[in-house]
Amino acid sequence: MRGSAGFLLCSLLLLAPRCTEVAAQDVQPDPKTPCANWMGGAPGYPGHNGLPGRDGKDGKDGAKGEKGEEGLQGHKGDQGEIGAPGPEGPRGFPGYPGQKGEKGEGAFVYRSAFSVGLKERAPHPNVPIRFSKIFYNEQSHYDASTGKFLCSIPGTYYFAYHLTVYLTDVKVSLYKKDKAVIFTYDQFQTNNVDQASGSVLLHLSSGDEVWLQVYGEGDNNGVYADNINDSTFMGFLLYPDPEVH
Repeated sequence: MRGSAGFLLCSLLLLAPRCTEVAAQDVQPDPKTPCANWMGGAPGYPGHNGLPGRDGKDGKDGAKGEKGEEGLQGHKGDQGEIGAPGPEGPRGFPGYPGQKGEKGEGAFVYRSAFSVGLKERAPHPNVPIRFSKIFYNEQSHYDASTGKFLCSIPGTYYFAYHLTVYLTDVKVSLYKKDKAVIFTYDQFQTNNVDQASGSVLLHLSSGDEVWLQVYGEGDNNGVYADNINDSTFMGFLLYPDPEVH
């Protein structure tokens, strides 16, 4: 029994390579593959690109780097053009009053003026007429006892007189330092009251005197005054000399 089984096994082992060779000869290639003996087909078209993939998640921030060195300062740029003025802003609220300042030094004002009138008929010729009715003489630069104005402030002065003429003719002159400056003559008309007047600008130095007097010889002192008729004489400083300031 054992001898028959061993013989059978040996026979199968000898036949195995032969059957493998026959089987290899009997296998035919797939006619659809490039290795077949058939003519190869045309290549197919490339497929469409696929959809892009989704963005990946942001990575984590890296560690902060060290501070770099400061760069060199650049050149100053050119000045730009002046822009157009902007619109006016709203008006602000009033500020608080400031503190009261210190009192300043007052400027000295030079004053010299007088205005006088006659109380009675004029005196004899060639002497100053004494106007004793005082309208204004605050600085006392006019002396009623002599009828003369005494200059205390050098400068330019204005003088004027307005005389009532009655009973006889009038000739008067305005004097400065014993010299007649202007003359006025008025001829009296019978049964009438007349007026004579004159005015002048004079430059006076300190100590100069100015007055009014009947001029010439004869009966020419018809200067008159009463309770309703005045004869007046006045003068005042217009402006002092520059060196007085």
